[in-house]
Amino acid sequence: MRLVDGKLSFALMRWGLLPSWVEEPKTFPLLINARGESVLDKPAFRNAMRRRRCLIPTDGFYEWQAGAGGRKQAYFVRARTGGDGAAPPLAFAGLWETWTGPNGEELDTAAIVTTEANRTLAAIHPRMPVFVPSEAFDRWLDCDAVPAEEASSLIKPADDALLEAYPISPAVNRVANDSDALIAPISVQASFQQESPSQAKPSKIKKSDDDQPTLF
Repeated sequence: MRLVDGKLSFALMRWGLLPSWVEEPKTFPLLINARGESVLDKPAFRNAMRRRRCLIPTDGFYEWQAGAGGRKQAYFVRARTGGDGAAPPLAFAGLWETWTGPNGEELDTAAIVTTEANRTLAAIHPRMPVFVPSEAFDRWLDCDAVPAEEASSLIKPADDALLEAYPISPAVNRVANDSDALIAPISVQASFQQESPSQAKPSKIKKSDDDQPTLF
């Protein structure tokens, strides 16, 4: 979601920001996360932070907690449920770029801005996405009226009361699985019992910012 001619506009983008100056996208690492502490300085992100900020709507995300013996426990993270039992949607702070190829082809790409985890998520992972509250949407999206330095004040851990996280089945690690059951709560013990040694496969997880390749 971005601001176009003063109006909110939705667009489909590839996750993994591709700076406009990249010559060969096939050999460039996927920049899926942008560390909030350095978005004003890193060449890959600073122009987008100044001119192309966006919001990425979500109703939740997966995170993995490292455990004993190399095991990783999957968690589902979402906004805390309200009185009606429903979890309200959230909005990640994002940056986007349009890459133009030598033949005029264009590719819109985006990355999620991250920051240090709050107390709710710190026990699971040291980093978390930046969430922009609805009352601050304009401050983040309006790149003409709001300088990057001012918008960067929104880059901070979410309030501890905003999110809840609970363990889910290791079935989420297999791309063939796609159902509502993937985000159903489950005990950690039951999760490990579901994944016997004969069934265990390497988890396909996103890299954290600390593991993500960087050129700068």
